[in-house]
Amino acid sequence: MSGLARRLGLLVPLIFTAVVFAWPLGVLVMRALDDSDSTTLTQSWSRTGAFGLLGVTALQAAVSAVAALVVAAPIVWLLSRVTLPGTALLRVIVTLPFVLPTVVVGVAFRALFDGPLEFLGVGQGWTSVIAAHTFLNVAVVVRVVCAAWQRVDPRQVAAARSLGASPFRAFVDVVAPRLLPAAAAAFGLTFLFCSTSYGVVVILGGGNARTLETEIYLQGIGYARLPDAVALSVLQIVMVLAALAVARGLGSGRVPHSGVMSHAQRPRGGTVVAAGAVLVWIGVWLVLPIVTLVVRSLRPGGRWGTAGYAAMFDDTYGESAVASLRYSVTSALLAMAIAVAIGLLTAAALTRGGGFLVRTGAVLSVLPLGVSAVTLGFGYTLALADLPYEVAASPLIVPCVQALIAIPVVVGVMVPALEQVSPRLRDAAATLGARDLRVFCTIDLRLTARSLSAAAAFAFVMAIGEFGATTFLARADTMTLPVLIGSLMGRPGADNYAAAMAASVLLIAVSAVVVAAVEVAASARTNKRRRTVVDAA
Repeated sequence: MSGLARRLGLLVPLIFTAVVFAWPLGVLVMRALDDSDSTTLTQSWSRTGAFGLLGVTALQAAVSAVAALVVAAPIVWLLSRVTLPGTALLRVIVTLPFVLPTVVVGVAFRALFDGPLEFLGVGQGWTSVIAAHTFLNVAVVVRVVCAAWQRVDPRQVAAARSLGASPFRAFVDVVAPRLLPAAAAAFGLTFLFCSTSYGVVVILGGGNARTLETEIYLQGIGYARLPDAVALSVLQIVMVLAALAVARGLGSGRVPHSGVMSHAQRPRGGTVVAAGAVLVWIGVWLVLPIVTLVVRSLRPGGRWGTAGYAAMFDDTYGESAVASLRYSVTSALLAMAIAVAIGLLTAAALTRGGGFLVRTGAVLSVLPLGVSAVTLGFGYTLALADLPYEVAASPLIVPCVQALIAIPVVVGVMVPALEQVSPRLRDAAATLGARDLRVFCTIDLRLTARSLSAAAAFAFVMAIGEFGATTFLARADTMTLPVLIGSLMGRPGADNYAAAMAASVLLIAVSAVVVAAVEVAASARTNKRRRTVVDAA
């Protein structure tokens, strides 16, 4: 791809990001700097107790991140060192919580602590919030640390064992130091996600758990105190950007690839017992909340029945859950198409060389991951208020915002995939007379088709589950299912609660099918690669 084509390919993502991302945040910052409100940032922070909220937000995020590391540790060992039948299903179970809408996770844990675990007396509050955050982010730790463990050269472990080191000593001296950067990066990412959590805190906080996220919504929408909400949003932007910078810094110390992958082995002896214990551990932390939600959706009033699922068709108080699902699927498909197009152009430009424009594009591509969805949604509330109604009510706004959240995922999947394409193949195609676009379509897209499919699938799941920003933008004709679930949870009556649980189960089913398709395809690709290696040997 020529320099001109690369720059043109990156120009489109830059324009999209500037319009959809930088514009509402710019309006937010300009409002904060506007003196016409006769108040300053420090006064607003003092009035709202902003720094106390900042401390609480950071503390619960840190505790949640540590809990996620502890819960994920045995799962990392199992997936990295042990080969079990049905590993693809196990990866689906581990990955599914991370892609679930936060509002669904909130409903699931509310059903769990109000049902089977009611005897613990946890109820609603910080304990249930931290438990839900742990459930959500175990997959982050597992993915990051497992990838690092697979890059550890097994010959170094074998050398330590040959010198008399026990298995534990070999792990401590050889493996653990190489996993620490990945664990630190996973901690930083988990801290980032938990510090910007909204749906979980709203549903499980019980009105007592308050963070910067919930306070922005309360001040801006509940009390209509725009200056205070803007001041909190500015503080939130500073915090999440600092957390994102720390996460990227911690992840910079990656394990160098030795070219020899660490392979898992079938369990033997004591490993069988340990693997069984880890499977029970996975069942308690990752399966029980989902199973509880499914059971409670079928027993909304203590009796078995399908009243909750029947209530999904009720449109007495507005859009029914089924109508919201139809809109959610349509909107998520459009968001997926936008995210794939923008993310693919960005990934292609990033893998074709450096330059200031490319580095700028790399930074902008991950910024949406580190900025609060509530802050972004509030920025849109302010920005759209100054536009004509026809523009502000455009049906493209919600899909574009959903796509913005999914673009970093597409870029994260496609950059490594495109880096694996041999430049020699591109050069050979160019020598035969193929132009840049044809080379990209026939070489790059063909060789990365499976990765592109996985990126599209994850973009769809993230788009259909987006809750924070969409809460600010949804109207009667653009009500997504996660927003409707949050609304149903806030309404009194057992029927609304039952409908919320049934709709949550429906979203889980959709997400599970998509994640299962991705994991099965990845497992088939890995098995094919292993058979090729064995045949060659």
